[in-house]
Amino acid sequence: MALLGVNVDHVATLRQARRGKEPDPVWAAAIAELAGADGIVVHLREDRRHIQERDLRILRNTVRTRLNLEMAATDEMKGISLEIKPSKVTLVPERREEITTEGGINARAMVPFLRSYIKEIKENGIGVCFFIDPDLDQVEASKDAGADMVEINTGRYSEAWEVDEHEREAEKIERAVEKAKLIGIGIAAGHGLNYWNIRRLLRIKEIEEYNIGHSIIARAIFVGLHRAVKEMVEIIREREK
Repeated sequence: MALLGVNVDHVATLRQARRGKEPDPVWAAAIAELAGADGIVVHLREDRRHIQERDLRILRNTVRTRLNLEMAATDEMKGISLEIKPSKVTLVPERREEITTEGGINARAMVPFLRSYIKEIKENGIGVCFFIDPDLDQVEASKDAGADMVEINTGRYSEAWEVDEHEREAEKIERAVEKAKLIGIGIAAGHGLNYWNIRRLLRIKEIEEYNIGHSIIARAIFVGLHRAVKEMVEIIREREK
């Protein structure tokens, strides 16, 4: 059964716009779980533009499913992950100028570094995932570096509006998923997915987890968070029928 991880970063983005106390991403996480989410995703960025350490600490004590911490591969973030001990960390690239994550990490160029970086994290019982572009070489490099799972970047697929381009990007994801399955590494997908474009990827049965934030939070403005999460859960569960 495919799982849904709900990213609550954008709830924190709205709060930080006023540097206030609401809306609280901790509350959002609780509602998402009640609506059927299988996990909560947060990205603690180096510039703390949305999620704060306070959020992460409370979420570690309140999340009843799984807590997935997205983070850059820095010494500071490693220290935080070892203290908080989320269920899983997902290593992502980070640039101060970007609006959101722009692409996957270049695992092939950093295999020795990544293998060393994640060693202590894994020894503490924390799962490790690499956010990578749908590239066969990056999938293999992630396995070589010791990742337990890869999250395939669906950004270009999600941005493709021409039918042919949309399908080409979907096929790249399919090939990356097939490679991951072949070499025995877990498979997630995420970035830019919404209630429409996820349906093509649901045909790829080997994808075990979808991590989605922006489209769910955007829909929640109009229908409420519980319903927005529940609708996405129902779409994903349809695959199993």
